[in-house]
Amino acid sequence: MSQSTGARPAEPGIAEANRAVRQRFPFDDDQDLKDARRGFMGTARESVVRDAEGRTVWDLDAYGFLDQECPDTANPSLWRQSRLCSEHGLFEVTEGIYQVRGFDLSNMTIVEGDRGVLVIDPLISVETAAAGLALYRGHRRDRPVTGVLYTHSHVDHFGGVRGVVSDGNVPVLAPAGFLEHAVSENVYAGTAMGRRAAYMYGAALPKGERGQIGAGLGQTTSTGTVGLIPPTLDITRTGQTETIDGIRMAFQLTPGTEAPAELNIHFPDHAALCMAENATHNLHNLLTLRGAQVRDPRVWARYLTEAIGLFADASDVAFASHHWPVWGRERIVRFLSGQRDLYAYLHDQTLRMLNQGLTGPEIAEQIQLPPALERAWHTHGYYGSVSHNTKAVYQRYLGWFDGNPAHLWEHPSTESARRYVEFMGGAGEVLRRARQSYADGDFRWVAQVVDHVVFADPDNAEARALQADALEQLGYGSENGTWRNFYLMGALELRHGPVGTPTATTAPDLLAALTLEQLFDSLAIRIDGPRAWDADITVRWNPTGGEPVTLRLYNGVLTHVTGGGPAAAEPDVEITLAEADLRGVLLGAVAPGDLAARDDIEVAGDIGKLTELLGHLSDPDPDFAIVTP
Repeated sequence: MSQSTGARPAEPGIAEANRAVRQRFPFDDDQDLKDARRGFMGTARESVVRDAEGRTVWDLDAYGFLDQECPDTANPSLWRQSRLCSEHGLFEVTEGIYQVRGFDLSNMTIVEGDRGVLVIDPLISVETAAAGLALYRGHRRDRPVTGVLYTHSHVDHFGGVRGVVSDGNVPVLAPAGFLEHAVSENVYAGTAMGRRAAYMYGAALPKGERGQIGAGLGQTTSTGTVGLIPPTLDITRTGQTETIDGIRMAFQLTPGTEAPAELNIHFPDHAALCMAENATHNLHNLLTLRGAQVRDPRVWARYLTEAIGLFADASDVAFASHHWPVWGRERIVRFLSGQRDLYAYLHDQTLRMLNQGLTGPEIAEQIQLPPALERAWHTHGYYGSVSHNTKAVYQRYLGWFDGNPAHLWEHPSTESARRYVEFMGGAGEVLRRARQSYADGDFRWVAQVVDHVVFADPDNAEARALQADALEQLGYGSENGTWRNFYLMGALELRHGPVGTPTATTAPDLLAALTLEQLFDSLAIRIDGPRAWDADITVRWNPTGGEPVTLRLYNGVLTHVTGGGPAAAEPDVEITLAEADLRGVLLGAVAPGDLAARDDIEVAGDIGKLTELLGHLSDPDPDFAIVTP
């Protein structure tokens, strides 16, 4: 990180804690490095991947500094993980199966068939996926893409698909429910998730020893064009088999694990097992810091047990859509069993302690992994963490409320902060005491208490500076890549103001994949309820070839009813049009006034009512404040 960002060196306590990590774990174990480099065939000649306008989407050399010794400003365990994740190029997994690694947050896997290749999980961006496919072709010849497979419904596993294939050319396989979850996650709460993802991956942080060094699961997210081609073939059950271009595959469905729709794949002719994102070289998230629905570690562990039973005896290599493979049947079983025990332990012990009356934060402070799991590098919390995962299990079963009535109706952050600061003797006294805590190395407490001053008085420059310094030190000491990024992004915005959201997931392909039901739901989420309390507006849509849909705004709620019946109120305006035009209106591309002027659209009633209804929509804010009110 450059000096201009205001980054400070590591304080003595953080530097000493980071040095102690080296004594605690087996840094002389180089098996992961051997595995991460095994099968290397070469990398791209051009280190920078650019979009059509020449903007940098990905830089293969951005993490070259990780070849140096770990500095005091980084946890050595995270530095080691980031070094492994920064290995980039084309790698042979086994004969006929290859991976492009280090070209995005995720891996792209290429399986050779009779005449072409099956592409599995084509990264986030069109540009990085195209660069990865070009790298493969440069080493293995120009085979056509004869199939695409999405292992699950997160954007880093489908967003680059148009970089490897165009619409409708080849079969596209995915687990049942893929499309619904892929598009809804990026639209319903997409703005908030995107803003928080900017913190999670540290996209705006300078890369370097005092800045972004990785995210644990991979280095960071690419910033190119996101696309989506809907699946043409759903995998609906465990045991289902399919053959694409001579490539035989057997599937295991694993819904509710790392994603709502996910699957593992066995390739019997290659003795190879793809674990998607269900078993990677770190502890994964049960609840991501960007936000998501809480995942179920109980079923996650059971599916890992099932995978061992189904496939381990017939697999010589196990690979995933992140990190590096594991070779050898004994090592595969040990790896999958360790991952299984990790999620099962967190689930079972959190339940044991919550049934003894402990709250989520209390459990997070007390829980400790068994020594055998803690010693294994692949169980470390580089992406998920024991702390926030146990809180997620608590949330899954008991929700946000810890049972203490004092916490049932607390003041919101800003109001609480003003009262706390007043009770503590004013901002000056809080900062005086906090500076002493900072000198004592109690950065966790500094961040907690100075947060009150910042929220009570966001213009207090002294408080912002001290809070930024404390967050920075916490980042330097964190083994978890996403925690480090959150802390350092917070410090950056406290010092320089909001930097915005560098990436957007509501790409045209994702919006096009929304069903009409999902589009109506996405409008309902945007209604400004208080402003619409007194509105009573009913619009009936008659899409050509489809059922009528009645849209009513009443009591500040936008509801839709398909078909007729008593729930469908009489319309103020009725509009008959093609579905494409309806979509255009709902997405804001077609103005209501344009509808009445067109000969191919029939409008009966007051079109002004549609304009009035749409006027009650509010726009999401992709740059909302996080570390300030």
